Amino acid sequence: MTDNKAGKSANMAASMDPHEHGVAAESPETAPQQDGAPEMVPAEQVKAALDAAADFKDRLLRTLADMENLRKRTERDVAEARLYGITGFARDVLQVADNMHRALDHIGDQLRSSVDPTVKSLVEGVDLTERELVKVLEKHGVKMFSPLGEKFDPNLHQAMFEMPGSGYPNGHVAQVIQSGYMIGERVLRPAMVAVAKGEKAPTVDTTA
Repeated sequence: MTDNKAGKSANMAASMDPHEHGVAAESPETAPQQDGAPEMVPAEQVKAALDAAADFKDRLLRTLADMENLRKRTERDVAEARLYGITGFARDVLQVADNMHRALDHIGDQLRSSVDPTVKSLVEGVDLTERELVKVLEKHGVKMFSPLGEKFDPNLHQAMFEMPGSGYPNGHVAQVIQSGYMIGERVLRPAMVAVAKGEKAPTVDTTA
C-alpha cells in the first residue's frame, strides 16, 4: 500500500513538470518587475531632460531681461515726454521773458529811484514778474545760463561778432547779448554772444 502511494506522488509530480507542458520556468532576468520597484531611466532620456531644462531656464532669463529693459526704456520715454513735451511752449514763453528783461534793462536808475509811487510801483512790479517767470521756468526744467567769460562753445553759444581788446582771453565770451536757456540736458536756445579776439603774440626770430 505504501508503494502505491509513492507511485501516485511521482506521477503527479511528473504531470506538473513545466517543461513537459511547454511552460518555461521564470529566471531572475525575465521575471516581471514587482509593483513599487523604481524603473531604470536610460541615460539618453536623462540628458535630454537636463538639456531641455537648461534651455528653458536660458529663455526665461532672456525674457526677464527683455522685460526689465522694456520697463526702463518706458520709464525713460515717459520722463523725457514729460520734460521735453513743453519745448515749443517754453520757447514761446522765452519771448515774453526776453521782452520783460529788455524793459528792465532800459529802465534807468532815475526811474528806479523815482519818488513817484506810481512809477516806482510799476518798475518793482515788472521786476518781480520777471523774476517769478524765471522761477516758474526753472520749476519745469528750463534754466537760463549767461556764459560771460567762458570759453566759446558752438554747442551752447551763437557767436554774433568778434570783440578785440575786450580784456578776455582769445576765444572766450566777452559779452552776452542774449542769455541762453537749457531744458533738461538739451539746449532750448543758445546764448547770443560776442567772442573775444586777442592780439596775436609777436613772433620771435630764433635764427639770429
